[in-house]
Amino acid sequence: MKTYHKKFEQYLPIPLAEAWNFFSSPFNLAKITPPQMKFMVTSDYDENTKMYPGMIITYKITPLLGIKMNWMTEITHVKENEYFVDEQRFGPYALWHHQHHFKEVKGGVLMTDILHYAIPYGVFGRFANDILVKKQIKNIFAYRKQEIIKLFGPFKVRD
Repeated sequence: MKTYHKKFEQYLPIPLAEAWNFFSSPFNLAKITPPQMKFMVTSDYDENTKMYPGMIITYKITPLLGIKMNWMTEITHVKENEYFVDEQRFGPYALWHHQHHFKEVKGGVLMTDILHYAIPYGVFGRFANDILVKKQIKNIFAYRKQEIIKLFGPFKVRD
C-alpha cells in the first residue's frame, strides 16, 4: 500500500486558547470544508462538545463525483492547546492519519496539519491519487485557508 504525506501550515492572528477552542469542536470542521462536499457531522454531539481521546465522530460527506459516503474517525490523541490526532475507522481511504498541531507564535498561532493517507485498490488507487485525490486534498486545504482568513482575519507579524 502506497502512503502519501502532506503538510500544511497557516498562521492565525488569534490567541492559542481561541484557536484550540475553535478547532477542537468537530462541528466547526463543516465551516471550513468546501460546500460541494456536503460535510455533515452525524454523531450525537452538540456544538459545545470538545474532543477527547477515544471520541468517535461520524459524518456524511460527498468527496468525489457526487457520491455520498459515511465516514467515521476516532480522536486518538489530544494534548490540550498543543495537538490532536484523528484517524479514519471507516470511510473512503485505506489509511487516514491527520495530526493537528498548534504553536503560539508572536502575533498568534502557527497551525500545522500533517496528513498521511493511502488509497485502496492498489494500482487503481495510485492512479486515482495521481489524477484526482491529491489535487482534491490540496484544494480542500486551500479552501480551509481562505475560510480561516475570513473567520479570523489575515495574520500580521507584530513588533
